[in-house]
Amino acid sequence: MTDHRNMILAVILSAIVLFGWGFVTERYFPTADKASTKFVDGKQVAVQQPSAGPAARTPAAIRSRNVVLGESPRVAIETPYLKGSINLRGANVDDLVLTTYSQTMAANSPPVRLLSPAGAPNAYFASFGWTGDGVALPGPETMWTASGNRLAPGAPVTLSWTNPTGQRFDIALSIDGKFMFKVDQTVTNTGPGAIAARPYALISRVGKSPDPDSWTVHTGPIGVFNGAAEYGVDFKDLDKEPVSRFSSRGGWLGFGDKYWLTALVPDQAASIDAAFRRGGGDSYQADFTVQPAIVAPGKAVRATSRLFAGAKEVELLDRYEDQLGIAQFDKAIDWGWFYWFEKPIFYLLHWLFVTIGNFGVAIICLTFIVRLVMYPIAQRQFASMAKMRVLQPKMKALQERFKDDKPRLQQEMLKMYQAEKVNPFAGCLPILLQIPVFYALYKVLLLSVEMRHQPFALWIKDLSAPDPLTPVNLFGFLSFTPPAFLAIGVLPILLGITMWLQFKLNPAPMDPIQKQVFGFMPWVFMFIMAPFAAGLQLYWTVSNILTIAQQKWLYSRFPGMKEASEAEAKT
Repeated sequence: MTDHRNMILAVILSAIVLFGWGFVTERYFPTADKASTKFVDGKQVAVQQPSAGPAARTPAAIRSRNVVLGESPRVAIETPYLKGSINLRGANVDDLVLTTYSQTMAANSPPVRLLSPAGAPNAYFASFGWTGDGVALPGPETMWTASGNRLAPGAPVTLSWTNPTGQRFDIALSIDGKFMFKVDQTVTNTGPGAIAARPYALISRVGKSPDPDSWTVHTGPIGVFNGAAEYGVDFKDLDKEPVSRFSSRGGWLGFGDKYWLTALVPDQAASIDAAFRRGGGDSYQADFTVQPAIVAPGKAVRATSRLFAGAKEVELLDRYEDQLGIAQFDKAIDWGWFYWFEKPIFYLLHWLFVTIGNFGVAIICLTFIVRLVMYPIAQRQFASMAKMRVLQPKMKALQERFKDDKPRLQQEMLKMYQAEKVNPFAGCLPILLQIPVFYALYKVLLLSVEMRHQPFALWIKDLSAPDPLTPVNLFGFLSFTPPAFLAIGVLPILLGITMWLQFKLNPAPMDPIQKQVFGFMPWVFMFIMAPFAAGLQLYWTVSNILTIAQQKWLYSRFPGMKEASEAEAKT
């Protein structure tokens, strides 16, 4: 009767884990990118996904992007990594695509669009200007004059406008070879009296990020103020409280998606007033202003800032932080608590990828390195396990002798462990040490754009997305897509099988409930890991295989352990 009750309890607990895990991961632990490929009639095809730009509820009056782009004169933006244009009406950087990143894995997929003009779907743009009193200032409808028709590395462009009272406003734009714009805002006063002008910069976007904001991964408003990263403001906060203000020396602010970032970077020595705001409709804004400047007649005042618009490449963010002195620019990626450990794992994995040329093979090599580093600990673990197996008959005898006296049983077992020099918890140490590695790899695969759309081999075309090949729909021959928690791919199945084999080689638990739980655990984890990135599934599966091989080899060094294992198998 007790065995049946324990079995029913184990089944119920397994069901709770399986069906409750989806809720937990959605809120706290996002699993992976959306599936980038699927199998249809046994053939692997790319999944068509929405634009990578921010999702928005677009009114019927919104015009097509091409129409809006043709409504005003523009300056082209051309770099090896960016393509787009600057709107001379309002001096907005509002048309930008990332030429080296595609929206999907389809051969004809368009590039990722980051910025889009006001009046078009998913408007998202940066603007620079001035506020002040008693002086005519450029505004959203001001038509600027450009010094050239093309902005490129080594080819800067200056936008100019002069008001009727003799004040000239210049916005000098330059761009490096990647994603960083430099912006010099200059006011030249040729009028008869002094004026006060206060430079500002803003980023405006319509709609929230299409990437979910969760406990472990922040998307939306982001910045660094007074040397501290700010992840505490999200779109929901701005919906409730329309303005969130910050005062800082230097720093930066903007909007971050999982892989993309648009950020304003003031002069790092300047004192700024910054804010995140909720605008009309479904629009949001990040902006900053510096201290107002008094411009005497015949004088000019300049303010320098930067605009980052591109992919959150780890090495690039680090380089900008070091070379340009941008405070904690690497925190544009929400590494979380294990920041100190995750970045070294990323750099090791990325180095392996650059050296080998395949991220899947790099993950396998990383697994070997982790197992090699932990080998001395594993040896002590297996030696302890060997002694534990040999002591199984003595443990059973003690349990029978003191079955009605639990405190005495614990005392006698402790004496036996001390006499035999056995640590019953030795097997937990390798597992505990692997948790930071596993979590670091989880965050690296989830957040780093370098892993996005990276293939391994055969049907694994994207290691940052779940394994798409599942027997649930007969490998694509049945015309339906199973839900994430049922779409058990080949890699999760291998993970479950290898975990089961690994548990079979471990000492059998003395407690029958524990034995049943360990019997269910591999198959529960098979379902739990199904929605996670294929790269994470690959790491765990290879780690299980190496553990099995290590156990087999150590059995040959500890014959008593093997004999005890065979005896257990017969009982």
